[in-house]
Amino acid sequence: MNELKLKQSFDKYFDAPIEVWKSFTDLCQEVKFKKNEIIKATGHAEKNAYFIMEGACGVFLWKENSFACLDIVLENNFFADHMSLITEQPSPLETIALEKTTALRISTNNIAKLKKSTFGTFLFLLGAENSFVEKQQQQIDLLTKTAEQRYEELMNKNPQVIQRIAQKHVASYLGITTQSLSRIRNNR
Repeated sequence: MNELKLKQSFDKYFDAPIEVWKSFTDLCQEVKFKKNEIIKATGHAEKNAYFIMEGACGVFLWKENSFACLDIVLENNFFADHMSLITEQPSPLETIALEKTTALRISTNNIAKLKKSTFGTFLFLLGAENSFVEKQQQQIDLLTKTAEQRYEELMNKNPQVIQRIAQKHVASYLGITTQSLSRIRNNR
């Protein structure tokens, strides 16, 4: 069942046979997190990557006495402190379940096994490329677009984020205060 969900999520990028996804899920373990549960604490090394089956998670950085939200990830997407996962070093990032979440967890050891296959190498390259493009676009948007434009794009791309994720996290992700987010929402 999990392999079917993975296949459906990734067919738009890479149409692999279901057997390939089954071999991937065989390396995973299903895990559940409570809302606000810390998945990886600040200053620790990431030991796993996750595919979110249900729920939402976030990546945060402690800045000026509060957490800044760097990323919000919903179901049908991979999630981790990617910098720490790749470098195998502790990072200042913290990952948290923003909702009750069910995910497939794959350890760094199993990631290494998966990367030995042609499919695994391709999957991680594709993931890295997409992640890079998304993060670079986010940086460009923060520097070139107004808060209203960034909010509008988020609403068009992921309208459920506004309904499901705490306003303080959405505001932080957009690079604005909660008061600014409230004003933008009221002016719509």
